[in-house]
Amino acid sequence: MPEHDSFPISNRNRLRRRHERGRFDRATVYDILDSAMVAHIAYVIDGQPYCTPTGFWREDDRLYWHGSSASRMIRGQSAGVPVCVTATHLDAIVLARSGFHHSVNYRSVMAFGTAEVVTDVDEKLRLMDGFVDRLYPGRSREIRPANAQEVKATSFVVMPIDEASGKIRSTHVSDDEEDYDLPIWAARIPVRQVLGEAEPCPRQLAGLDVPAGMRGYRAERPLDETLLEAYRLHYPE
Repeated sequence: MPEHDSFPISNRNRLRRRHERGRFDRATVYDILDSAMVAHIAYVIDGQPYCTPTGFWREDDRLYWHGSSASRMIRGQSAGVPVCVTATHLDAIVLARSGFHHSVNYRSVMAFGTAEVVTDVDEKLRLMDGFVDRLYPGRSREIRPANAQEVKATSFVVMPIDEASGKIRSTHVSDDEEDYDLPIWAARIPVRQVLGEAEPCPRQLAGLDVPAGMRGYRAERPLDETLLEAYRLHYPE
């Protein structure tokens, strides 16, 4: 794999244990990010650590997230601060024959960089549409444009990804060899976040069809699969 297709390994993103679970290639890291809707943003203000969950998305090697213009997160990141962004998918619960070997299967990413608030008004308008379209392809053309008050009340933060690492556990029960003969029930239980049936607004006008960009949001479909498809529709390779 060419060097630019992977993130460099440093003291900041290096895995200290279970090295076989580490993923540094951009394709895997980006797929984990692009199939998530919520990230946790960790940062420090005046020596106090904070971690804020928020909606986010990726464009190339940049992460964006939004928040109220009055929020502490936005104010604290306005001047440019180091942040760590994490996203996690819980894929299974693993019950072993000892408490020590109980585990979960997951896909996760930690991304590092310096975050700054977007101040250019035209860029803010682009991002307001971009955030909607990343989740629901083409929807910004179908809805009412943002008004001046909404633009003023909403802020966006951008963080170029300097370093990142993914981590994946996808194994079954892994007990000590001598424990396999114990009469203890052990199993892997898959965990999925799936979509339900759409519940149309009670005040919706009659005769409206489901928009083309929303047809991927089908009942019983996994959310991560739906989000990844939506991302690729909005950002075709």
